[in-house]
Amino acid sequence: MALDIKSLIGEATAYDKKQMLEIKRPKSWLKSVSAFANGEGGTLIFGISDDDQIIGLEDAESDAEKISEEIKTKLDPVPVVNLEYKEIDGKRLILLHVYSGQETPYYYIGDKQRLAFVRIGNESVTADRIQLKTLVLKGSGRTYDSLPSNYRFEDMAFSKLRSVHYKRLQRSFDDSEFVSWGIVDENGNLTNAGALLADESPVRQSRIFCTRWNGLDMTSGLGEAIDDVELEGCVIGQLQDAVSFVRNNSHKKWWKENDYREELPDYPERAVTEAIANAIIHRDYLQMGSEIHIDMYDDRLEIYSPGGMMDGRLIQQLNPLTVPSKRRNPLLADFFSRLGLMERRGSGMKKIIDSYKRFEGLHNFHAPEFHSNASEFHVILWNLNYEDKSGVRNDANCIDEFVNENEQFANQQNEFANNGEQFVKSRKEFLKASRMIYNLISANPRITTAQMAEKLKLSQRQVQKYLKRLQETEKISRSGTRKNSEWKIIDNEYEGFFDRI
Repeated sequence: MALDIKSLIGEATAYDKKQMLEIKRPKSWLKSVSAFANGEGGTLIFGISDDDQIIGLEDAESDAEKISEEIKTKLDPVPVVNLEYKEIDGKRLILLHVYSGQETPYYYIGDKQRLAFVRIGNESVTADRIQLKTLVLKGSGRTYDSLPSNYRFEDMAFSKLRSVHYKRLQRSFDDSEFVSWGIVDENGNLTNAGALLADESPVRQSRIFCTRWNGLDMTSGLGEAIDDVELEGCVIGQLQDAVSFVRNNSHKKWWKENDYREELPDYPERAVTEAIANAIIHRDYLQMGSEIHIDMYDDRLEIYSPGGMMDGRLIQQLNPLTVPSKRRNPLLADFFSRLGLMERRGSGMKKIIDSYKRFEGLHNFHAPEFHSNASEFHVILWNLNYEDKSGVRNDANCIDEFVNENEQFANQQNEFANNGEQFVKSRKEFLKASRMIYNLISANPRITTAQMAEKLKLSQRQVQKYLKRLQETEKISRSGTRKNSEWKIIDNEYEGFFDRI
């Protein structure tokens, strides 16, 4: 008879099965014991075929003794296990329950090898270099973000953290909080979390690469990217700038109802913010040379972050609404939570999905998608305003009433048609400079044009042109005397970011 595995093992998060105990090939099943102990635990069932047929074991007691002996001699350290007998239709099975261990990594030792295994989906695979480092950290009770960094606290500035802290919590950031927040450890060393929060973060792999591609994929040839930027520095500022990048490369349509105005953005900003915040917080910073990528296409927005699910499961095989939160970087998660920059633990994917639910009635609606493997996590957000080849919009019922909310964008579209690639290049340069100018003003409202030029590596004349354009479009303002003036960002879309989340 076929067997319902779940009724047999209950709520085990993972399981493996063997038709018989392979005495001469212990690695074939001990690798699963290693993987379960290194992960979230699991159950190994002996006496069941691959198609869930009950075969049974000829001598279950003898097999149980051999299982215990092999675990004691070929696993280091020895994990906590529990052997259980089951009898179904007169056939005896052995259930080997393996519990999640705290002394990771748990190695298999045999065949002149010393290997640690991890669970990826329903397979037990050899841990790679990054996974092994993670297991070592777990075994020592540490996480990447809590470790001392290679940088000095005295060399870092935290103006972005201080300003956002004041804006969100309405009180100044006290110096004593550097320790209580884990920015420096008990010995005064700057932690990796502290390095990620510094204004000029020296952690190179913390960067975010944002690109607005021209079309439905990464085409080759001139002009394939409409806009692109490399974001670095404080991860809090990166979140703000990344959401700003998406907004600047999106449209927002609206139409009038009887007594109110209905808006339809390309992407719900709540979904965009949650997806990028989750990528920053939960990514694997041990993966050197691998950064977060935000790729915008005509029909979708894709966010890639290094590091799969912590327990090795594949998100596409799970219900994202019920997946429990596993915090790879708990200090970072606490920072964002304290500042109100992310939702309570475990609700990020639910917020992303819920942000799209109100638009389910649109034609050709696509819900957000989540994909992962051993080393990557992908989020796909679909453009609600995408017009397909037939010319029929998702919002077909409202097309005649739609108008463009952003008159400046309409003017830019006409300018693009007239000036082609030169306009694209000019627009990209201005957008990049604007983002950097905003960051400079946020850090130092009294910064001079000369200082901006030095930071931006541009001529003072070019910076003055950008400043004039930002002032004329009422994005920034300047007050005070010529020798004692102060810049202020008045761009509501940018400054209002922290008020909208």
